[in-house]
Amino acid sequence: MAPGLVCADCGRTYEAGPNEPWQCACGAPLELNMEPALGDPPQTFDREAGLWAFDAFLPVDREVTLGEGWTPLVDAPTWDATFKLEYVFPSGSFKDRGATTTLSRAVTLDVDRVIEDSSGNAGASIALYAARAGIPGEIYVPTGVKPPKRAAIEGTGATVVEVDGARADVSQAAREAVAAGKGWYASHAWNPTFYAGTMTAAYEIAVQRGFEAPDAMVVPIGHGTLFLGLYRGFAALESAGWIDRMPRLLGVQAAGVAPIAETVGTAAGTQTKNELADGIQIAEPVRAAQITRAVRETNGTVIAVAEEQTRATWHTLHRAGFHVEPTSAVAVAGLEAYRTHGLDRDQDVVVPLTGSGLKSA
Repeated sequence: MAPGLVCADCGRTYEAGPNEPWQCACGAPLELNMEPALGDPPQTFDREAGLWAFDAFLPVDREVTLGEGWTPLVDAPTWDATFKLEYVFPSGSFKDRGATTTLSRAVTLDVDRVIEDSSGNAGASIALYAARAGIPGEIYVPTGVKPPKRAAIEGTGATVVEVDGARADVSQAAREAVAAGKGWYASHAWNPTFYAGTMTAAYEIAVQRGFEAPDAMVVPIGHGTLFLGLYRGFAALESAGWIDRMPRLLGVQAAGVAPIAETVGTAAGTQTKNELADGIQIAEPVRAAQITRAVRETNGTVIAVAEEQTRATWHTLHRAGFHVEPTSAVAVAGLEAYRTHGLDRDQDVVVPLTGSGLKSA
């Protein structure tokens, strides 16, 4: 049976079901009413099961999967870092971590239609896993979404709904459709099951590194789905004794749309909007308070990087063999900026590369 939902702010609880709310009555995002229960680490992991090798720690049964997980962890000597290649997932982005858990919950709840809003990657991922589950999908996207990302969504048979206006207008249109009873909100920003999936990135990194946490993670932040997943995952690992310390979480946002950097970090440099990093242009992250708390609790910070930095790093990454989209380059451009601000090159740093360049035309 799927766990119900609970509000961490006011304590209200809600029963699980196809008509469960996507938001608490108090306005706060909801969480699954179940904590990961990590015991001693097993001697071996079934990597053939993908990220579901950690199913004992996941709050939903494996119902919908494409073998996602165990992305490579490779040396990147140019940057004195290690890259986690999150762009080699079935849909071409790390969002598949959350899509497999979210659609698995949808199946458990007998959901008959899913709705998502996205600038591209999350929509493509939810659409792909909805197709795998045999559940119709309706994906709301901004007018002008990149053609390869739109094609990836439409290719699954999902309905694409274009919305004029800012990214927030797209989300509002999707929520209105949910309120009208048109489907279950499989939102990568609001749906807590999505974060249960992104937590597995921390689990994998821990296992791949022999249960030694890196000194720092440099992670892009839009809605913060990977950033919070890593924070929650590493926190669970530390609590269970799998690792002996938390890594510093160093966030990177796009200049011009950097609300977290403005709150707890540095939005220095040009504030001309970084149009190249379209995947993280989120002016009002749903879980901004949680992201801010994660930054502070890990002695981290957040910076914003400009378009010219992003573009230059993007080209360098391609020449180094990493075929990623521009939003992935933001994280590495951020690493370069952190180096100039005192992040020592002998620090053990892991950077996730989040999206494939095959969808960035």
